[in-house]
Amino acid sequence: MNQNEALVKSAIHDAVIRAVTEISADVKGLLKDALARETNETAQSMLRSMVDNLSIAKEGDKAVCQSPGYPTTWLSFGDGNLPECAREAVSEAVAEATKKGYLRPSMVDPLTRENSGNNTGKGVPNIEYEYHPGQKYVDFIISFKGCGAELGKNLSGLKRFILETAVNAGGKPCPPYGIGIGIGGQMDIAAKLSRKAISTRRWDDVNPDPELAALEAELKDAINGLGLGAAGTRRAGIRIYDDGRVEKLL
Repeated sequence: MNQNEALVKSAIHDAVIRAVTEISADVKGLLKDALARETNETAQSMLRSMVDNLSIAKEGDKAVCQSPGYPTTWLSFGDGNLPECAREAVSEAVAEATKKGYLRPSMVDPLTRENSGNNTGKGVPNIEYEYHPGQKYVDFIISFKGCGAELGKNLSGLKRFILETAVNAGGKPCPPYGIGIGIGGQMDIAAKLSRKAISTRRWDDVNPDPELAALEAELKDAINGLGLGAAGTRRAGIRIYDDGRVEKLL
């Protein structure tokens, strides 16, 4: 490990710990302002407990909340200064924070419900990259937020939601249309995955995961049974190799 990589990993580790043992100064200030303005005794008690909890957590080097939620990271960078070890560093920091008891190991696979035990796995933590030409520094921000709704027993909630969405859309979208489905993460992640599925996957392929392949087949039959019409999309893709070759993807 070179010196820069060690620096990046250490800094990210410290930021992850700080994210769960403290709250940012702006939020803390708003909480204290709200407490100073509040006249309702019950509300005062709740706000005071929240403020007191911050001090207790800091003094005891404990998490502010026993289940902070889904970790999302924003990493902005400039020309040539994106740390190559960033994704590895974030995953290692979250896993280490979980091992040390700062985080409850609550992240599970959205379909199998398998728990890695350290809050990491496919797509977790999520990292959003932002490139800014000319930026001479790297910004790293990690935020833990509550997760979304459950999928229901045997994915019943997911299936119902997808079919209801198709029914409600009816013939209003510009035909022909298809449905992309994203599962996992928070709302923005699921939306991004659904857009990627509808835009980049071949529609005649079969998912390599047998469980997902069966789910896709079941949903396709159910949606086609609604009688809402055929589906299709307009798109094009290319692959450019290092030696200059160009191939059509779609």
